[in-house]
Amino acid sequence: MKNKYSDLVEQTFDWPSQEFKMTEDHTLEWNGLDLKPILKQYGTPLRLTYLPSIDENIQRARRMFHVAMAKVDYNAEYHYCYCTKSNHFSFIMERVLSNDVHLETSSAFDIDIVQKMAAKGMIPKDRHVVCNGYKTEGYLDNIAALVNHGHDNVINIIDHVEELDQLTSRIEKKAKVGIRIASEEEPKFEFYTSRLGIGYRDILEFYKTKIADNDKAELKMLHFFINTGIKDTAYYWNELRKCVNLYIDLKRLCPTLDSLNIGGGFPVKTSLGMDFDYEYLAEEIINQIKIMCGDAGVPEPHIFSEFGSFTVGESGANFYSVLGQKMQNDRELWYMIDSSFMTTLPDSWAINKRFIMLPVNKWDKPYERVLLGGLTCDSDDYYNSEQHVNAIFLPQIKKTDEEPLYIGFFNTGAYQESLAGYGGIKHCLIPSPKHVVLNMDDEGNISTQLFAPEQSSKDMLSILGYE
Repeated sequence: MKNKYSDLVEQTFDWPSQEFKMTEDHTLEWNGLDLKPILKQYGTPLRLTYLPSIDENIQRARRMFHVAMAKVDYNAEYHYCYCTKSNHFSFIMERVLSNDVHLETSSAFDIDIVQKMAAKGMIPKDRHVVCNGYKTEGYLDNIAALVNHGHDNVINIIDHVEELDQLTSRIEKKAKVGIRIASEEEPKFEFYTSRLGIGYRDILEFYKTKIADNDKAELKMLHFFINTGIKDTAYYWNELRKCVNLYIDLKRLCPTLDSLNIGGGFPVKTSLGMDFDYEYLAEEIINQIKIMCGDAGVPEPHIFSEFGSFTVGESGANFYSVLGQKMQNDRELWYMIDSSFMTTLPDSWAINKRFIMLPVNKWDKPYERVLLGGLTCDSDDYYNSEQHVNAIFLPQIKKTDEEPLYIGFFNTGAYQESLAGYGGIKHCLIPSPKHVVLNMDDEGNISTQLFAPEQSSKDMLSILGYE
């Protein structure tokens, strides 16, 4: 009778997968790492960052777009940008920048990070820095400082018509700018048009009256972004075609315009069963732009992509121990973890975001259907089938077990710590987990470094003014 947890996984998914397999001891291996010894060493709750996956995804995307361009003889360049807002940690930024990528920023303090990295020699002055978002006074000051100190490939993306004058009053020489399109949102969205950017019908007039004869601004980029990211939907292709048509019209007026930013990134895997054809999408994007520009007699633009979650999402994983179980009625069995979903995986309760969830040990045990509960006293602190796509099944546990059941949530490397307020006060004073960074040397040996211990009571009481 096949009733072990390993049987369930093998019958449900193509197993093993690229990232996961089961060891001979019936425990989980992730990216070639035997996870159980790491959890034994550091304990739970635990946050892991596996740096090599960042390199892999950057090079993977570059390869896909270069192949797509070669197939249609695309006569322009591809530039990979990392969205700093996805994960700001220094070890992430250093790893990203070691791959010679460009950056996309969204706030004043982002530019402070750029300046820190530039001082270390990790951001040459010819590196592109695409500055997005609604600009505060401090943000504009920092952008102008970069421009005035010789970072000639800073591209300020104009978000509203008054912003251009606010920027040019601060700079000492001509700067490169882009224009963000206020794209239409999905029909099911709560409003029709993005709050960010300038409307389609206003962009040509804005260029003619504000940029064309401006001796401090040179238009280089048209910026296109939709919240859903790059997906094979009628909505996405319709918005992309509208954007390319606008690029063609604008290019006929503006000789310096030569770049199209396709914005929103590739999705990150949320289930072992997810099958997403990244290569097809890259090829179709490049092919459509090539055809439309060719038919219009306009040179095809350089392509910029802004990949944040795709860059760092798969590098992160969160691990918990099951403290115990509670049978609340005849159908609902709760496994209680030693941390909180609300404070460590805020997207799981705020927007019902899905993550890959697997047990680390006990794969040789029978399984049962469960709900997962966090430690806070909030009724929203749970993870169930709504977030997980399907019902949650995990190995059975007993009070007599010598070791706890460890569970892991994977592809959590983007946004979770910044949304949770890393190092600050958490709901019900649940502490931030330990954070361990994993790296690999040229011989394939894995090293572990404790970046931060578990947040202490003293840390929190000091923030709250008790110490």
